[in-house]
Amino acid sequence: MSVNNILEIFYILMGIIMIFASIESFRDKENSARIGTGLFWLILGLIFAIGKYLPNVVIGLLIVFIGILSLLKQIKVGKIKEVNKEIAEKSAKKLGGWLFFPSVVLAILSILISEFTNLGGQVGIGIASVIALILAMIISKTDAKTTYHDSERMVRSVGTAGILPQLLATLGVIFTASGVGEVTAKTISGIFPVGNHLLGVVLYCVAMVIFTMIMGNAFAAFAVITAGIGVPFIVAQGGNPAVVAALGMTTGYCGTLMTPMAANFNSLPVALMEMKDNLGVIKQQVPIALSMLVIQIILMYFLAF
Repeated sequence: MSVNNILEIFYILMGIIMIFASIESFRDKENSARIGTGLFWLILGLIFAIGKYLPNVVIGLLIVFIGILSLLKQIKVGKIKEVNKEIAEKSAKKLGGWLFFPSVVLAILSILISEFTNLGGQVGIGIASVIALILAMIISKTDAKTTYHDSERMVRSVGTAGILPQLLATLGVIFTASGVGEVTAKTISGIFPVGNHLLGVVLYCVAMVIFTMIMGNAFAAFAVITAGIGVPFIVAQGGNPAVVAALGMTTGYCGTLMTPMAANFNSLPVALMEMKDNLGVIKQQVPIALSMLVIQIILMYFLAF
């Protein structure tokens, strides 16, 4: 079985979980937007599960439709059945350190599959996640019904922020294909002189941070900013491309720490931990991110040239 076929299986599994969330959203009579919320998760689940077999135009129209639902505020988390705290605490005390075993297995197994097989990181994470879930069910002696509710509860708790990474990745591809990098290079070169190594490094690193904050994804920002600023302002001036690329990417992560657009890092924890301050995670990370930005600039200036 090819890697793409295996990935397709995991997409189908993710789609099924979203359909679970759709079913429970439709059932939530206390949610004033239960129809819109249910439709959102149903459509998204179908796109993940059978999107491969749907025409691109149909998928595009479906995405526009769920966008309209969001615009009209027809997507709400609603009332989610809470975990019984007494049972949860009792189970946690009983399991002790074994509570973290599935998470450790997930991390180690995904790395091993990624590094020592030809399946790649995505398949590695998928296989490791399924195995970790099975282990969690065995260790906690959880039945299928509880697993069903815990899965759909997690998806619904995250809400629409859960699809932000996919949208941002798509946006990065569009930006690169449309030549944003070339336009950026022409604009910057018209304002700042080429040849000053320190200025080039500062421009590149700061641009990586800002663009990552806008895109919410350092990978999406990297292709655009490296082509527009990194290559002409640093590499073309004698900078080591390996050093520039490595430090440029890690510089982008400083932006990841400071933007709500990086939903998987900054918005999901807020939703899962039910924090009152939507920017609580970001506020704690800003000082570290700015400190790391300064360090990255210094490292790139001295190591690249």
